[in-house]
Amino acid sequence: MFKTLKNLYFDAKNIVEKDPAATNIFTVVLLYPGFHAILYHRISHFFYKYRLFFFARLLSQTARFFTGIEIHPGAQIGNRLFIDHGMGVVIGETSEIGDNCTIYHQVTLGGTGKDVGKRHPTVKNNVIIGAGSKLLGPIVIENNVKIGANAVVLKDADCNCTVVGIPGKMVQKIADITPINEE
Repeated sequence: MFKTLKNLYFDAKNIVEKDPAATNIFTVVLLYPGFHAILYHRISHFFYKYRLFFFARLLSQTARFFTGIEIHPGAQIGNRLFIDHGMGVVIGETSEIGDNCTIYHQVTLGGTGKDVGKRHPTVKNNVIIGAGSKLLGPIVIENNVKIGANAVVLKDADCNCTVVGIPGKMVQKIADITPINEE
């Protein structure tokens, strides 16, 4: 119980650090729907793990009604997730989200309808997912990836890259560019 409260404190503190409009933790805890969605999810996920599926879904649908953010109780979410302006965010049942991630509004971590078992994306640590992006299928987004607004990502993304476009394509990493000698 104490660990859960401690993690929620770090979730709120992370929001204050990342959002210039957040003036203090008290404001985040009372007024931020992204924080409320995470709070509801942590409780509904507890019920889901103990196979109390009805209560888990009831709580997640209540959270959706109040926040506009739908997180399936089966989704696995790490620490310090920031859902900014979260209206319209959908996170599917087999999604996995690592630590220190940021998700903007209208993002979907969804399935394609073709897969069985693991159907939704795995998002590793320190990932930023731009507004309106759609990550579909059992893909893996590695550490330190930035996904541009409105990208549709259907394939895995390597560490330390940016993904943009429809369909999403990895942009060349700055570290991979060889400098040109100007002689």
